[in-house]
Amino acid sequence: MDLILWRHAEAEDSFPDLSRKLTEKGRRQADKTAAFLRQHLPPDARILVSPATRTQQTAAALTDKFTTVPAIAPGASPHAVLQAARWPEKDETVLIVGHQPTLGAVAAELLGCVPLRIRKSGLWWLSLTEGNDETILRLAITPDFL
Repeated sequence: MDLILWRHAEAEDSFPDLSRKLTEKGRRQADKTAAFLRQHLPPDARILVSPATRTQQTAAALTDKFTTVPAIAPGASPHAVLQAARWPEKDETVLIVGHQPTLGAVAAELLGCVPLRIRKSGLWWLSLTEGNDETILRLAITPDFL
């Protein structure tokens, strides 16, 4: 199984939190990351997105074929994200578009390390080894490097 964690791009500082929109810089970040994903994401990947406006806009830079999952909204637990992804039960690729600190906590839990911070519009691509006994970090990248 592959699990890709994509933090939403830069968003406005406004309220209510769920309605915050991407800034112009955030739209550029999302476009860069989406262009990379179009080259590398399997066509049958399952895409799960938080209901927050900024995550919806981030995912929309890639595709309109995604599922909104309220359980991965801001403040979600790492367990909720892994449960939504069905980690490690399914042999598929799942892209989660979500929030910090949750996504960093998911990565840290899977890698067995201290809490991590995923930068805005950053991707962390994790894979299970054959036999599902180890998690490998395959990629960690931000739009600055794309």
